[in-house]
Amino acid sequence: ELAAANRESRAIGSESRVPSNNDKVDAATDNAARSELETGGSELAIDSSGPTEVDIFLASLPEVETLADGLEDRINQLRGQIKRLGAINFEAQVEYDDLKQRHDFITEQSSDLTQASDQLRQVIGELNDTIKVTFRQTFDAINEAFQNTFKVLFGGGQAKLTLINPDNIDECGVEILAQPPGKRPQSLALLSGGERSLTATSLLFAILQVRPTPFCVLDEVDAALDESNVGRFRSMVESLSDSTQFIIITHNRRTVEAANTIYGISMSADGASTALSLKLDEVKESE
Repeated sequence: ELAAANRESRAIGSESRVPSNNDKVDAATDNAARSELETGGSELAIDSSGPTEVDIFLASLPEVETLADGLEDRINQLRGQIKRLGAINFEAQVEYDDLKQRHDFITEQSSDLTQASDQLRQVIGELNDTIKVTFRQTFDAINEAFQNTFKVLFGGGQAKLTLINPDNIDECGVEILAQPPGKRPQSLALLSGGERSLTATSLLFAILQVRPTPFCVLDEVDAALDESNVGRFRSMVESLSDSTQFIIITHNRRTVEAANTIYGISMSADGASTALSLKLDEVKESE
């Protein structure tokens, strides 16, 4: 294209012939000198003793009689493309480097976040699998202990825990089936108040057997129990007291007899409440 452009520049102004090589050399030399002066060169030295690189290059160009077909259209096309580029932004390289640096930083951060998210999802999946296995093992252990505590508190009968949807442990519920002595198996909602209370207590004691806690608070649990059931309830509390400390709020005398320390609230004549405490172990020793 450079050679074609030079051929076009030599051909302008003459449709039938091209200037001689001497004329072309003179014109190229003048243009080179003018370019150096325009760019701020203060000294211009032309060695007339021998041909310059421009002379050699121009001498190597072939002479043409006419322009090649479509060459002028191609030149106009290139000029139009250059014109459409608009003004040159000399800070484009600096702006590009800044944007590229910012893009690389954000891309790296996004990659780190994506990797961290994948790792968290993997950990969550592993935890879910572990939770399902642990829940199933604990559920089976509590179910077995519940069957034993139910028989102890009721003096017979049978009970069990069932999962409503075993295939979906994450969202399934637990159903309690109980059969007190002399009755058919039925759900907890169909039992009487005392039977429901004793069944719930059986389940609580079963959980404490499998997963003991430092202390347990029972509020009027024995209120709906008869004398025989209170005795079995008291025996179960005493058997579990080695691993769990029980805090029982009750008005039942037989339950109070099983306590090591008694706290009572009494109202004096002036209407103020007074807390009283009594350690039965100390009373027995004094006697």
